[in-house]
Amino acid sequence: MGKDKITYAQQVCIKSAGKAMQRAGMIRPGARVGIAVSGGVDSWVMLEVLRRRQRIVPFRYDIMALHLNPGFDPHNHQPLVDYLKRYGVAGHIEVTDFGPRGHSPENRKNSACFYCAMLRRTRLFELCHQYRLTHLAFGHNADDLVTTFFMNMVQNGRVDGMKMADPFFRGELLVIRPMLLVEKADIIRAARQWNLEVWDNPCPSSGNSNRAVFQNKVKSLYGEDKMLKKNLFNALRKWQLSLAEQTAVTSDGEDHA
Repeated sequence: MGKDKITYAQQVCIKSAGKAMQRAGMIRPGARVGIAVSGGVDSWVMLEVLRRRQRIVPFRYDIMALHLNPGFDPHNHQPLVDYLKRYGVAGHIEVTDFGPRGHSPENRKNSACFYCAMLRRTRLFELCHQYRLTHLAFGHNADDLVTTFFMNMVQNGRVDGMKMADPFFRGELLVIRPMLLVEKADIIRAARQWNLEVWDNPCPSSGNSNRAVFQNKVKSLYGEDKMLKKNLFNALRKWQLSLAEQTAVTSDGEDHA
C-alpha cells in the first residue's frame, strides 16, 4: 500500500471523525489535546486519526498521548512507546495500581470496573492540568453511544447518550469524543490495516462488566437484521450530532476542527 493510500475503513474513521470535530466545534487553533490511550483498538485508532488530521485541518493543534497502565502487566504498553518514538508524538506513560485496587477490599461499594475507571479519570484530569492541556479525547465509538443510550434508559430512566464535547472545570478543559460516529467494525478494520499493535487486556474483569452485558443485550435486539441495526445507529448518531451542534462550545466564527 502506497504512503498516501488509505482503505475504505481508514477513510471512514478519518472523515467521520472530521465531521464530528467540525460540526461539534471540538478543536480550535492552538489547542493542546490529551489523548487517553488505553491500548484498546478504539483509542489506538483515535490517536492515529488525530495525528493524521493534524495535516488536514487549516490550523495547528498539538497532541499528547496519555496512557495509565492499570498495573496488571507493567510492560505491555511497549508498542505505544515505540509508536510515539516513531512519529515524534509527545506522551505520558504511567504504571498505576488502579486495576488491583479495584479488585481489592479497598473497593467495597462499586464494581471493579467502575472504581478503576474513576481512579483513571481523576488521574487523567490531573495530567491535563499538569501539562496545561485544553482538551481530553476519549475513544468512545458509535457502539458505545448506542449501549450508553440503552443503559441510561433502562437503568436510570433517562433518555441520554454521550456528549461529543463536554466542558469541565468551568470550561478550562473540554472532553471530546471524535470517534462517536464510527462503528466498532470499521475501527477494528482500520487498526489492522494501519498495523496498530493492540495488546490484550489482562484485567480479570475484562468482558464481564455491566457495559459488556448491555452490549450483548443491544446486539440481541437487532440480531442479524442489518437494516434494523443501521436505522438504530443512524438515528442515535443524528440525534447526538444535532445536540452537539446546538450546544457547540466554539461559536466565534473562527476555523475549528
